[in-house]
Amino acid sequence: MICSAAHIIIHGRVQGVSFRASTHNKASELSIKGWVRNLPNDTVEVHAEGNHENLDKFIKWCQKGPLFAKVSKCDLEWVMPEEIHIFKIL
Repeated sequence: MICSAAHIIIHGRVQGVSFRASTHNKASELSIKGWVRNLPNDTVEVHAEGNHENLDKFIKWCQKGPLFAKVSKCDLEWVMPEEIHIFKIL
């Protein structure tokens, strides 16, 4: 059962550094459902749903990102879960 959901906008050098693929891998590892996509303003947008403990771990990972990313900030908003059953790259 889904407990929590977060909408995250990730700023910095986050496109062209495998951020979406790495986010997909981390979400799979933590049983997080939702999606990730690049936005035209060079940010990455994530909708993530999962139990609160794993969602906290996922958010902390997003604040750092994969090896070649340089995250400058994350805008985080707690939202209502949409009961998504997979994690996908849009």
